[in-house]
Amino acid sequence: MCVEQGVDALGLVFYPPSPRNLSVQSAQEIVDVLPPFVTVVGLFMNADEQAVHDVLKHCHLDRLQFHGNEPATFCEQFDQPYFKAIAMGDGQQDFEALTDEYAKASAFLLDSHRRDEAGGTGTVFDWLNVPEDVSKPLILAGGLTPDNVQSGINKLNPYAVDCSSGVEQKPGVKDPQKVRLFVENVRNVSTTE
Repeated sequence: MCVEQGVDALGLVFYPPSPRNLSVQSAQEIVDVLPPFVTVVGLFMNADEQAVHDVLKHCHLDRLQFHGNEPATFCEQFDQPYFKAIAMGDGQQDFEALTDEYAKASAFLLDSHRRDEAGGTGTVFDWLNVPEDVSKPLILAGGLTPDNVQSGINKLNPYAVDCSSGVEQKPGVKDPQKVRLFVENVRNVSTTE
């Protein structure tokens, strides 16, 4: 359904406490029916090495997203491109130090959670806490909805946006109309403001 609405990437959650958590079998069933050019991102939060390897062994992922306290050495050991989620709920971050530590990350995903917390809360962080000169591509997440995504894009000019709870009927169940409107608003952002 999300692909039919025009998303460019799908995030598959492999974090058992999340209402969006998928089994490896369910994730592979989704991946098997995707058309070409849809990027598949696997989200992990403080998973152990074996859990990540098990998913990679049985499910094709284009990118890994590490959402916890994983050090760069952990993220890099899988020989896969990865995003590192940054907890913006704690306020301003030292992006220069993060860029040094996570030099091989392909992007930073900025989310509204606090350190040691999971994302998916549906809350927005203070976008003014993001400096304009971050040297990595930024993916804006955290409380995005069809109503505020254009403002977020206009303020931060991110490489991409990431949305989950903001397009759901209830946790783990996406609303086709909200997804469609979100994608339309992202695509039409250049014609607003």
